Amino acid sequence: MSGNTNPFEDNGNNPMSPFDDNFQFEDIDFDAQPNHSSNTTANNTSSSNAYHGDSTHLTSFDDSKEKESLSFHEDVDNDIHSFEPTPRIGTSNGAFDDISLENDDHDPSSSHHHSTSENIMKRLRMGTQRNKKGKPTVGRAKTLKWAQKTFVNPFEESNNRDDIFDDAGLTNRASELRTVYYNMPLPKEMVDEDGKPITDYPRNKIRTTKYSPLNFFPKNIMFQFQNFANVYFLVLIILGAFQIFGVTNPGLAAVPLIVIVIITAIKDAIEDSRRTLLDMEVNNTRTHILEGVDNGNVSVDNVSLWRRFKKANTRLLMKFIEYCKSHFTEEGRQKRRQHKRHILRSQTAAINGGIDMARNSLDSIGSYRMSGDYGRPSLEYDTVGQSALKTDNANIMDRSLPPRSDCKFSKDYWKNVKVGDIVRIHNNDEIPADIILLSTSDSDGGCYLETKNLDGETNLKVRESLKCSHSIRNSRDIARTKFWVESEGPHANLYSYQGNVKWVDSKDGDLKNEPVTINNLLLRGCTLRNTKWAMGMVVFTGDDTKIMLNSGATPTKKSRISRELNLSVSLNFLFLFIICFISAIINGVDYDKHPRSRDFFEFGTVAGSASTNGFVSFWVAVILYQSLVPISLYISVEIIKTAQAAFIYGDVLLYNAKLDYPCTPKSWNISDDMGQIEYIFSDKTGTLTQNVMEFKKCTINGISYGRAYTEALAGLRKRQGIDVEEEGRREKEEIAKDRDTMINTLRNLSHNSQFYPDDITFISKEFVNDLKGASGDMQQKCCEHFMLALALCHSVLVEPNKHDSKKLDVKAQSPDEAALVCTARDVGFSFIGKTKTGLIIEVQGVQKEFQILNTLEFNSTRKRMSCIVKIPGANPDDEPRALLICKGADSIIYSRLGTKNGANSENLLEKTALHLEQYATEGLRTLCIAQRELSWPEYLEWNKRYDIAAASVTNREEQLEAVSDEIERELTLLGGTAIEDRLQDGVPESISILAQAGIKLWVLTGDKVETAINIGFSCNLLNNDMELLVVKTNGDDVQEFGNDPAEIAESLITKYLREKFGLTGSEMELADAKKNHDFPRGDFAVVIDGEALKLALNGESIRRKFLLLCKNCKAVLCCRVSPAQKAAVVKLVMTSLDVMTLAIGDGSNDVAMIQSADVGVGIAGEEGRQAVMCSDYAIGQFRYLTRLVLVHGRWSYRRLAEMIPAFFYKNVIFTLALFWYGIYNNFDGSYLFEYTFLMFYNLAFTSLPVIFMGIMDQDVSDTVSLVMPQLYRSGILRLDWNQTKFLWYMLDGLYQSCICFFFPYCLYHKNQIVSNNGLGLDHRFYVGVMVTSLAVVSCNIYMLLHQYRWDWFSCLFIGLSCIILFFWTGVWSSSLTSKEFFKAASRIYGAPSFWGVFFVGIVYCLLPRFTLDCFRKFFYPTDVEIVREMWQRGDFSHYPPGYDPTDPNRPKVAKSGKFGERIVEGIHLSQSFGENNFSHESVATEEIPMNILHTDAGQTIRRDTQDQWASSPKETQDLLFSPRLNQEQEQRQKSNLGRSSLERTREDMLATNQLDNRYSVEKARTSLDLPGVTHAASLVGKRKSTTREIL
Repeated sequence: MSGNTNPFEDNGNNPMSPFDDNFQFEDIDFDAQPNHSSNTTANNTSSSNAYHGDSTHLTSFDDSKEKESLSFHEDVDNDIHSFEPTPRIGTSNGAFDDISLENDDHDPSSSHHHSTSENIMKRLRMGTQRNKKGKPTVGRAKTLKWAQKTFVNPFEESNNRDDIFDDAGLTNRASELRTVYYNMPLPKEMVDEDGKPITDYPRNKIRTTKYSPLNFFPKNIMFQFQNFANVYFLVLIILGAFQIFGVTNPGLAAVPLIVIVIITAIKDAIEDSRRTLLDMEVNNTRTHILEGVDNGNVSVDNVSLWRRFKKANTRLLMKFIEYCKSHFTEEGRQKRRQHKRHILRSQTAAINGGIDMARNSLDSIGSYRMSGDYGRPSLEYDTVGQSALKTDNANIMDRSLPPRSDCKFSKDYWKNVKVGDIVRIHNNDEIPADIILLSTSDSDGGCYLETKNLDGETNLKVRESLKCSHSIRNSRDIARTKFWVESEGPHANLYSYQGNVKWVDSKDGDLKNEPVTINNLLLRGCTLRNTKWAMGMVVFTGDDTKIMLNSGATPTKKSRISRELNLSVSLNFLFLFIICFISAIINGVDYDKHPRSRDFFEFGTVAGSASTNGFVSFWVAVILYQSLVPISLYISVEIIKTAQAAFIYGDVLLYNAKLDYPCTPKSWNISDDMGQIEYIFSDKTGTLTQNVMEFKKCTINGISYGRAYTEALAGLRKRQGIDVEEEGRREKEEIAKDRDTMINTLRNLSHNSQFYPDDITFISKEFVNDLKGASGDMQQKCCEHFMLALALCHSVLVEPNKHDSKKLDVKAQSPDEAALVCTARDVGFSFIGKTKTGLIIEVQGVQKEFQILNTLEFNSTRKRMSCIVKIPGANPDDEPRALLICKGADSIIYSRLGTKNGANSENLLEKTALHLEQYATEGLRTLCIAQRELSWPEYLEWNKRYDIAAASVTNREEQLEAVSDEIERELTLLGGTAIEDRLQDGVPESISILAQAGIKLWVLTGDKVETAINIGFSCNLLNNDMELLVVKTNGDDVQEFGNDPAEIAESLITKYLREKFGLTGSEMELADAKKNHDFPRGDFAVVIDGEALKLALNGESIRRKFLLLCKNCKAVLCCRVSPAQKAAVVKLVMTSLDVMTLAIGDGSNDVAMIQSADVGVGIAGEEGRQAVMCSDYAIGQFRYLTRLVLVHGRWSYRRLAEMIPAFFYKNVIFTLALFWYGIYNNFDGSYLFEYTFLMFYNLAFTSLPVIFMGIMDQDVSDTVSLVMPQLYRSGILRLDWNQTKFLWYMLDGLYQSCICFFFPYCLYHKNQIVSNNGLGLDHRFYVGVMVTSLAVVSCNIYMLLHQYRWDWFSCLFIGLSCIILFFWTGVWSSSLTSKEFFKAASRIYGAPSFWGVFFVGIVYCLLPRFTLDCFRKFFYPTDVEIVREMWQRGDFSHYPPGYDPTDPNRPKVAKSGKFGERIVEGIHLSQSFGENNFSHESVATEEIPMNILHTDAGQTIRRDTQDQWASSPKETQDLLFSPRLNQEQEQRQKSNLGRSSLERTREDMLATNQLDNRYSVEKARTSLDLPGVTHAASLVGKRKSTTREIL
C-alpha cells in the first residue's frame, strides 16, 4: 500500500491522530471544578482546556440579552430514535426545596452569575435552534422524522377510518378531543348546572382481570352455561324436580352439575387471582401528586355509593392482610416490634418535655427515593435552593401571581391520579399515567426513559419538556402558572401524539401556543432513568393510556377440541332425540292397547291420552338416557387440564434458574391447543435475542481481528454436513485459551482503571500483540487510532456501578454504541466522563481530555454519526486542526469515501469489504469507521453554515442534513466492526426443531430491516441458499412497478406469486392452501416493512395474495410493524387458513398479538413483564417453547384426543343397555339398574381409568418427542381427534352394549335361573348386575388396551375400578337399606352361570376391536407406532433421560448407528479454519496452506510425476506432492487474469488465510435492494459509482 494513501502514515507531517503524544493535552485535575463558561463562537480559535477556580462558584445561562423569537409549528417531524443525551451547557441553579415532601414554607434564593470560559462543546442536534453564540434557544430538538417515515401509523387521520387494523381489537378514539385545564375554572360549556365537569374520564385504576368481585359470579356462570351440555343438564334437573317424570332423588341428581360448576368457578378464580394481585400491586404503587391547586377537570365528590362500599371492604381486607402478615410472618413481627419501639421513643420524648430523641441510624431505610448521585449533571444536587431561568419569550409562568406556600407534592397511590393532576416522578420510578412533560432536573428540560415495559428494549430514549415550562423547578413555580391543554383523544399508537398547550402571556396578554408531540409525552409503564426528577401534567389515565389500549381486553379462550366437542355433543343429542322419540312412540301406542295389567292394578295414569302419555314418556326417556351426554365428561376434562397445567408448572426442564422462574400456565384450558400449532409468530427483541450486543470482530488497515463461533456460522457449517457440536466445543476451548492469553497481556500492557476481564467480548490476542507493536509501528498506530475513534465518536453516558463505585457503567440509547465504547474501554481506551468542552478518555492508564467541537447525531435517515475533534497544533503558535470521525452503515460510509489523490487504497477497501462480507455471513452486524482531516479555516467556514442552518425557522431539518452531508464526504476508511446481537440460548436449535415438526415461524418486529435480517441469519431462520423476496414501497428499484405505493406493493406481490410459485392469488388457490399443511419446499423468504404491510392488509384481493405468498415461503420477516399490525397478521393467518397459531413476545407491543393468537406465550425475561401478565403461558426463554409445544402440547392433545371419545364410548354401552331393556317393558321408563349403579357408574366404576389415561398416558418419552419432532405433524393434520374417530368409538359402544345386554338376556330367555338355595335370580336389578359387570370390566380393559403406557400406577387404578364394582355390590346388598336389592351379590356371584356369561361376554366385547387394531398396526402402522418400535429396540437409548437438544449445556451424544442411523462425517475444524478465526499459533500447527510450496530461498521442492504418484501405495501418497497441484495452481492463475480486482483479492486472501475458507462465495439473493445484506461487490460498487458521479 502506497504511503500517500494511508491515513496513518506520517509523511513528514504530524499524524492526524489525537492519540499521538505530540498533542500536549493537560492532565485533568478532577478535584477542581470549572467556574467559567461561555459559548463558543464561530471565530473562536482559542484552545485553552485548563480548569480552575472555586468549586462552589456556580454558572448559569446568560439571560442578559434578548433571544430570537420562537416559531412553533404543529407539523413537527418526529424521530424518537434520534435523541441523544445533551450535556449541561450551563449550570442551572434551580430550586428543588420540596424533595422531602414537606410544605414549601420558604422562598428560594436565586442568584445569577455571569462568567465566561472558552471552547464549550456544542452538541448540535439535528433540528436544534441556536443563537449566534451556539447556545440552544429552544432546548432539545424535535427530530422525529424517522418515526413518521418508517413507523406505520394505522391510527393516523385518513379518509378511510375503517382499515384492517381496527380489527386487531385496539381502540382508536383520536377524534374524541379533550381539553384539560390547570389552575383555571372550566368554561361553562364543560360543566353542568351543578358546576361539575361533564366529561367523565376513566380512573387510573386498571384491571387486567377477566372478573371483578362484583361480576365474578354472574359472568362466570354465564360463561360456563355457554356450553350447551350444561344447559341441557340444568333442564334435566328442573324436569326431575317434578314427580311425574319418576326421578327417584331429584336433589341427588343435581349434585354432579353443582359440583362441576363450583370446581370450574374455583379454577377460574385461582387463574384470575394472580392477575388481581398484580393489578393491586400496580394500583397501589406510590407517586407524588401536587396538592393545594384544585383540579376542576374531575369531580372529586363524584363517588358512587357502591364505590364507597367497595373501598370500605378493600380497607377492611387490607387491614386483615396486614394483621395476618404482622402476626404470622417473621418479617411482619419484626416490623411490628420496630413500630412499637418507635412509639415508645416518641412517648419517652414527650415525657421528657418534647426534647427530640437522637435519630436512629436505620430510620432512613426504605426511603422513597434513591441517592441519584451518578456523576451526571442532571443528577447533581448543586441546584437546590436556587432558580434557573432561561430568557425565553415563551414562558408559561406568571410572575404576577403571588407564591403559594400551601402547595406541595405528597405521596399518593397511582389509582388516585386524575386527568389534570401535576405529577412528579423521581429517578428509577415508573410513570403512573400518560403525562405531558413540563420540566425536568436537567437544565435544558431533557430526561431519559427506559421503555422495556412497552417494547422490551433496555436502551434509553430521550424525551424533552415543553420549552415554555422548562424553567419550572418546584411546587411554587407550578402553582404560579395557568394554562390548558388541547389534546387528541386516546389511541393505541405508541409513536404518535398531537396536542397544544395554550396560555395567556402575563407580559403582553397575548394568547400563546406550543405544540405537544410524542417527544413531550411520558407514557405509562416507562421508567425514568438518569434524571433526578421530572414533572408533568396527566393527560390520559387508566384504560385511556397507550399501554392499556395496546393491551386490550383479556380474552376468554377456548381450546379447539372444546369447540369441536360441541359438535360431538350435538350428534349425541340427535341420537338421544331419536331413541327418546322411539320410546315415546312405542309407549304411546302401547297405551291404547287393551287389556293390559294396568287396567286391573292401576287406577288411571297421569296422562289421560295416548298422545299425552307419549309426550310424558319422551321426557322420561330423556331423563333415563341422559348419561348419553355425560355430565361427568366436563368435570373430567377440567381435572385433566388442571393436572396438565400442574405438570407443566412442575417441569424442572422448563425452569429458568437465572430468573428463578418456572413455566407458568395462566390459562389452564388450552393446553391441548399447543399440540396443534402450525404457525408461530414471534417478536425479535427480547424474544429471540437478549437485546445484548457483543463486539466480536473488527478489521483495521486490512487485517481482521477477533475470534468467535456464532450461531449463524454453526448453522452454515451444519448445512455443510459438519458436526457442529464437536466443532463448536473445540473452537470454544481455543477461544477460552486465547481469552486468558489476551487478559494477561492487557494487564501487563497498561494500568487500565476500567479493566474488568469478565466484561470482555472481543477476543483477539493478535490485536493485543499488535497494540504492543508486534506487527510494526504502522499497524500499532492503526489499532490505537481505531480504538480511540470508537472511544470518541459516541453519545453515551457513564455512571458508577451500584455494587462497585469504581466501575463505570455505560448507559447508551443504542446497545450497539455501548458495545463499541465498552470494547474500546476493555483494550485501554476508556471513556471516563464528559466535561463542558469534550470527553475524558483514559488512554492506557493516562487520562486525557479531547475537545469535541460538534456532534452530528445518528438517525435512521442518515444512518451515520459523526463527531468533530479539535486537534491542537504541535506548537503553541500553530493553528489547530479538526478531525471528523464518522461511523455508520457500511454502504453509507463506502459511498462517502474519498476518491481524490489516492485518499484510500483500493486494495485496503477491497480487503475491508471482503472482511465485512464475511462478518455478515456469520450473522454479525457490521459498521464502518472513517475520518476526514479539516483545516481550521475550513472547519470555521463550515461551522458558520451549520449555525445558520440550526437557527433556521423553516426547513431546518433539510438544511441541517444538507450541511452535514457537505462535511461527511471525502472520508478516509479506518476499518469496520462486527457486533453480535446475542441470541437467547438455544434459539437456532429451537427454530430448527420446530421447522422439522412442520411449524412455520414468522418474525413480526418493530425493529428496522437491517437488524431483523441479521437476526434471521443468526438464528438460522434465513440462510444463504434462500432468495429474499422484498416487498417495499419506496426506493429507486421499485419505481418500475407503479407510482402509487399501493400499486407497487400489489405489483410486487403478484409478480412473486406468478414467477416463483405459478399462482394468481385466486380464492380457489386459497381453498387449496387451507388443505395443504406441508412445509414450504422452495428456498424463499419474504421480507416486508410496515408501510408495505399496511397496504398488503388493506383489501381482500391483495390480502389473499400476500397470504398465499407468505404461506409458500419458508420464512417471513415483517419489520417496522405496529402492535395493531402484529395482531392483524395473526388474525389473517388464523381465520383465512383455519390453522392453530401461537404468538410469543415480551413487551407491551406484543400484547395484542399474544391475545389474538390461539395460544399466547409471554417471556418473563429481564425486560418488562407486560406480555407475561396478558399471556396464556409464561416462560423464561424462547428455547423452552420447543419443549412446551412438542412435549407437553403434544401429550395434552393426544391424551384428550383419546380420552374424549373413550368417555362417550363407555357411556354409550351403559345407556343403550337401558334402551335394549325398554324393548321388553314397552319403554315405560323403569330402570334396569339399581339406582346407586346409575350414580356410581361414571363416578367410581369407570371414571378413574379414563381420567388417568388423559393425565398419565405417553406414546413416547419426552426425549423421543424432541429428537423426533416429526411426530408432532399428527397434531397439525388433526389426525388424533376428528369426528370420524368419534363415530367409530360410538359404533364400538353400540356393538358392546348389545353384547352386555343380550348375553345375560339369552341366559334368562329359556329358563329362569335360580340359586343353590332355590331363590330366584329373575329380578330386573339382578339382570342389571350382570349387565353392569360386563360393561364396567370390558370398558376398563378397553381403556388399558388403548393406553400406550402400561405402568403400575395406571394398572392399579384400572384394577381398583373393577374391584370397586364387586365390592360395592357386596357391601350395599348386605344392607337392609338396599331393600329389594338385599343379598343380590351373594346370589348373583354365587351362580356359575354369571361367571360363564361374564368371561365370554368380555371376550366378545373386546375381540373385534382388538383384532382390527392388531391388523392395522401390523399392516398400516402410524408414525408413532413405528417410532415406538424403534424406541423399544433401543434406537434412542444413547440419549440420556431428560435430553434437551436446545440446551446449550446438553451432554454430547455419540450416535452409534447400530440400527441404520445416518452418521454424518464432516470436515474437522482444523482442516478448514482460517487464520482470522484461529490464532496464529493454532493455525500454523494445524493447517498447511497451498502457497507453502512457494519458497523464498529457492529450494527445490519435490514434485512427483503422474506415474510415480499412481504406482505408489495410497497409504504413502502425500497430497502435498500431488502432480495435480501444479495444474490447479496454473488454472487458478489463468482464471485470475479474467477476474475482477475484487475476485483476485478474494483469491489471494483465501490463499493466505486472511479470509475464512469455510464459507461459500454464494450469498443470499435478494429480489430488490435490501439493507442489512452485505456484499463486498456492492460495497466496492457503491464507491465506484460515487467516483464516476464526481468525475
